[in-house]
Amino acid sequence: MDGTDGKLHGYPQVDEPLRPRRIRADEDQERTRTISRRLHEKIQDYNDYNFTSLERTALNIFFDLAQEYPSLDDLYAIVTTMPQVLFDLRCNLYLLRKDLTFAPARLTCEPLFPSGEAIRLEDVQSCRPQCIRDHLFLPIKANLELIGELSFQPEHGVLGALEVSPADNLSGHQRLFFQKFANRIGFQLHNKFTVLKNQEHICFIRSLVQDIGHNVIVPNMYFKLFFSRLKSRVQKLDRIQKQAQQTAEQNEQSPFISELSRDLADLHTEFDSLFKEILSHYEQTSMFLETLLRRSHFEQGRYVLEPRECNLLKQIIQPQLERFLPRFREAGIELDLTLGGVPDQQICMVADVGLLSQVYANLFSNAEKYTESVQRPNEERRRFVSFGWEMLDNPFQDGRRGIKLNVFSSGRPLPAEDAAQLYTAGFRGGNSSNRQGSGHGLAFVKQVVELHGGLTGFEATENGNNFYFILPFESAR
Repeated sequence: MDGTDGKLHGYPQVDEPLRPRRIRADEDQERTRTISRRLHEKIQDYNDYNFTSLERTALNIFFDLAQEYPSLDDLYAIVTTMPQVLFDLRCNLYLLRKDLTFAPARLTCEPLFPSGEAIRLEDVQSCRPQCIRDHLFLPIKANLELIGELSFQPEHGVLGALEVSPADNLSGHQRLFFQKFANRIGFQLHNKFTVLKNQEHICFIRSLVQDIGHNVIVPNMYFKLFFSRLKSRVQKLDRIQKQAQQTAEQNEQSPFISELSRDLADLHTEFDSLFKEILSHYEQTSMFLETLLRRSHFEQGRYVLEPRECNLLKQIIQPQLERFLPRFREAGIELDLTLGGVPDQQICMVADVGLLSQVYANLFSNAEKYTESVQRPNEERRRFVSFGWEMLDNPFQDGRRGIKLNVFSSGRPLPAEDAAQLYTAGFRGGNSSNRQGSGHGLAFVKQVVELHGGLTGFEATENGNNFYFILPFESAR
């Protein structure tokens, strides 16, 4: 089976309280040991650095101001102004270009390399300070652990260079301090570059939402007009067929008219069936598009529910079942409703119709791919799918009623090791090797169900596998 955990990049929802993640005791102990070891290593490092009080203050001030001022220009000014104010030294800041030369970002003194003379990457790529004609050059490097988050891949991880002067009288200790200062510049630059990339991404998404509304949703509405016209043509064909039938009945001696009447009847039946199938496909596709491309999803960075009163069977399950029944029949899969639990059409609830419809679409799609034939007592081997529901009194242990919705497919029961990972990120079971799939279906199911405040689950039985989800049951008033 296909499945991932449905998390949104590992971040908590912005309007939900941050809940502590459950961590195994051994995992937590190992993490604590690792952090404790690094803390002691850092304590020893700073003892070895033996920075002066002013140098420690400078690093703290730089961190505070880099957080306080948001723009890159502000950061450039902080980098070049702080050494001048605190140490009476001049600084120039350079950023790496695509041609592996450095362009000035901010100059406060006469640069070592005159304007027009390129500073090459190899001049500053060493991790050690380099003193060239009374100018100390230090490479500014990105955070190598997060370098993939940048919109570009810097050569050797180098983002830029820091030039400090006069440098001839700087001690080895002072050069070490500026090397550590350059390291902190690199991390702050990296963070701000990442923020800029994210801001550009958000601007693009906002523009994309407008484009989707203008170029997808609105034009899609015109199809309703086309279908209305097509429906009138099918109805006209029906009238012509009936007129031909009446004429044929009045002219029993005319074989041509009788044959024409039969042909028109067949043509009308075929057109009417095709029209209804295309219309159903259009309606479901339109609903999926409009549900997935809601403006609120993009504005809030997550799926946003639009719950309303609905008939679960009539408005959600049946439309998806009608889409998949032809595919089930083509694959030799029967629909078996004898297992019980088929919902009554008059039972209604409150839910997001568009998103829950896609939950069933994903579950039926999995059933189509993974259903296998089984031998039940006193029956021939056959492949079948079933669906249903049952009311639960207190599934969430908080006094609320719930509704358990099932989609069952016949076949070999999934092994316990697969069942335990069905909703784990990127997981595909052992029975999926020769079946097409992205592993996203069950992730989507889990995400939508949890947005409704529900739970997902799985049950293996002798004759197959039952995928279910439990929703809080809020009946429509």
